[in-house]
Amino acid sequence: MTSHAHRAIPRAPDELRRLRASLLLAVGFMLVEIVGGIVTGSLALLSDAGHMGTDALGLGLAMAAAMANRMQRPAGHTFGLYRLEILAALANTLLLLGLAVYIVIESASRLNAPTPIESGPMLAIALGGLVVNVISLRWLQGHSLNIAAARAEVVADLTASASVVVASLIVALTGWTQVDSVAALTVGILIVPRAWKIGRQATRILVQAAPPDLDLKRLRGELEAIPGVVDLHDLHVWTLTSGMEVASAHILVKPEVDPHSTLDRARSLLEETYGIAHATFQVESTSHRNCLEIEW
Repeated sequence: MTSHAHRAIPRAPDELRRLRASLLLAVGFMLVEIVGGIVTGSLALLSDAGHMGTDALGLGLAMAAAMANRMQRPAGHTFGLYRLEILAALANTLLLLGLAVYIVIESASRLNAPTPIESGPMLAIALGGLVVNVISLRWLQGHSLNIAAARAEVVADLTASASVVVASLIVALTGWTQVDSVAALTVGILIVPRAWKIGRQATRILVQAAPPDLDLKRLRGELEAIPGVVDLHDLHVWTLTSGMEVASAHILVKPEVDPHSTLDRARSLLEETYGIAHATFQVESTSHRNCLEIEW
């Protein structure tokens, strides 16, 4: 007996609007910093643009997760297009790690051979980046996990923007241009753990690993403890996209046990205890002789 639980998780329209506005602001100012870094000769601005890129990536993933259950499923795509979010995350991670490597190498080079920097425009753009992050923080108010994750990204970028402001002030007041390379190196190093974390999460999802915070042994034990259950196999739990875990299992019950009751208990366990609303269970009596067991 098989049942599929498909329940759309509602997302507040206001949450999507705030995430979208913050994302557009981050992407827009990232482009400003790229142009500004090239024009002023500031590597710190370019590194902060990369850091704002990780900020935009985090905001984009949060927005994609909020929109996931609203998407129409195209014909022929039985799982929808949820994995596009994960593929985009992995591609952006590779780009950001490449940028971080460039910044580190270029910073080391400029420390030995300083280049002229236009401190005035650099300071103006750096202050603009600081303001953008403050505005985003004001927009991202709320208690949902999506908003909390997005705020964490913006707070990290706010710290990076502040370091660029300090560097631009030092250049303007002292003429010590090497501080631009020091700031760039610091921000470039900060990009790595954030990009690596996103890339690692994306890779886990693509290889269909179980969610890292899920105790599979405990889950198996609780399913096996349901009254009347004789055996449990083919248990799989994986993440389809951000915030959407999926599970499936084959459950064998005693002949006298009502499979509907077992199914309801299993579904309630996953949804209420583990927050997994998308589940498929095959419930069969031990008297069924043609049970096909495939252990992956």
